[in-house]
Amino acid sequence: MTLTIKHFLLALQFFTRVPVTGALATWVGFSQGMLQASVVHFPGVGMLVGAVAALAYLGAFAVLPGGVFLPLVAAILSTLTSVVMTGAFHEDGLADVADGLGGALPRERALDVMKDSRLGTYGVMALLLATLLKLGLLAQLGSQVSALKLAAALVVVHSVSRFFPLLVIWRMAHVGDLAGSKSKPLADAIDTLGVLQGAIWAGLALCLASCLWSFATLLVAIAAATLGYAYMRSVFHRRLQGYTGDCLGAMQQVCETAMYLGLTVALPLSA
Repeated sequence: MTLTIKHFLLALQFFTRVPVTGALATWVGFSQGMLQASVVHFPGVGMLVGAVAALAYLGAFAVLPGGVFLPLVAAILSTLTSVVMTGAFHEDGLADVADGLGGALPRERALDVMKDSRLGTYGVMALLLATLLKLGLLAQLGSQVSALKLAAALVVVHSVSRFFPLLVIWRMAHVGDLAGSKSKPLADAIDTLGVLQGAIWAGLALCLASCLWSFATLLVAIAAATLGYAYMRSVFHRRLQGYTGDCLGAMQQVCETAMYLGLTVALPLSA
């Protein structure tokens, strides 16, 4: 149990901007092996990010006066909270992948573009449209369900959407410049046990959400995310013959948005 807690805190340190410093960091320790082992807690980190985003969403409803735009304002505040917590880690990956794979660049050139920190047209449009779609779907959901129910959705979506990148690591090869890659610690594929550990985190989030959402609605959301995963994985395989760290961030963003879409489409099932 102690080792599990240390791995979780290390994942929190690696995937978010939550400070794990001082005596706590000393107690956690660090090694390349520990960092690789911590990856399976990615969905658990998502639960925490989703919980804080949910608190921001509920806080907006508690503090701001009611109105037709309140669900949208609450959605913006919760999204802003999650971005601040993660340092736009995943959004950066989405933009880089869009720049590299948005056109018809050959594989090596696409990998070079993805390593470039500058944003291109494809990256800007991907970030803009993905954010607008996410906010629109959250606002639509927020106008039809209670704030508490939407808050539960944020927790489960942030957790489950972080499970799909684990499948990428498990089933695909890391490509690109490992020496200079931010995702170098993830390059060694996790095993089946690691995937099951990640699934436990996602399953816990689903169990919590099932108190407010019907099983059928959650199943549609997972199906939508699975379709997003399958599509993105096919693109990575066809264009890159593997994945990079940016691909993991892009996968999380696509699956997160797909789950919001699935919840919106299946909303009548939760009535």
